[in-house]
Amino acid sequence: MEFWVTQMFNGISFGALLFLLASGLSLIFGVMRIVNIAHGSYYMLGAYVGLSVVWRTHSFALALLAGAATIAVIGVGMERLFLRRFHLQEQAQMLLTMGFALIFEDLALIIWGGDPYTIPPPSLLSGSMHIETLTFPLYRFFVVAMAIAVGLFLWLLQERTRVGAMIRASVDDKEMAGGVGINVPLVSAGIFGLGAFLAAIGGVMGGAFLGVFPGVDFEVLPFAFVVVIVGGLGSLKGAFVGSMLVGLVDNFGKALLPELSYFTLFAPMALVLAVRPTGLFGRV
Repeated sequence: MEFWVTQMFNGISFGALLFLLASGLSLIFGVMRIVNIAHGSYYMLGAYVGLSVVWRTHSFALALLAGAATIAVIGVGMERLFLRRFHLQEQAQMLLTMGFALIFEDLALIIWGGDPYTIPPPSLLSGSMHIETLTFPLYRFFVVAMAIAVGLFLWLLQERTRVGAMIRASVDDKEMAGGVGINVPLVSAGIFGLGAFLAAIGGVMGGAFLGVFPGVDFEVLPFAFVVVIVGGLGSLKGAFVGSMLVGLVDNFGKALLPELSYFTLFAPMALVLAVRPTGLFGRV
């Protein structure tokens, strides 16, 4: 029983981290139809910037803010200066973002070196909760709480605000949205920056229990793509459900069948696509 409860908790907390990463990727695709290969790089760079801030200030909160804000600026710059020139050109977008991902990885190696690091969590969250014979790290509860807060914020933004209405209009019909006075390029840049912001938050938080090292971007990127494909591209609900499913399946797969860990991750994705090509909550 202890094994199943522990693995369930670990899977949910990992899924919560994936939601922070995948929700931004799903939003970017939903609004702009860009499959951003550099999204994993935002996770990695956010973690490295957060690590540098923690080294100098010993403040985890400041690391979260600085990492997320820095990478959001990088994301907006990429969208405005490069990706906007290749609107609806999927092959060019993928090649361009792949090039940026490789550049970011080399820059991280030059600046921070090749050693793996772990971001120190806040002292208040460095302990554990004990329930009978079970032990749960407090920091993982914090990751789950942060994912819930971000999910609630994104839902309110999309469904209950004027900005959300502008985003939905831009998704449904860019030309019509522009015709009624919505600044579609500004909305697109904002969404791209928000996606990068969320990925960087995931990087800082993930760096506290998964670590950060050159190459972590391409390790987390497949998980993010599996989440958005299973949940449905552009769907916030799909990103949440997909993150929980992928987190649980991956965690139990590695615990029970470590030699088939990739099979247990990608086989459910193939099954979902065979039954519902648009994903669980994607639009037909």
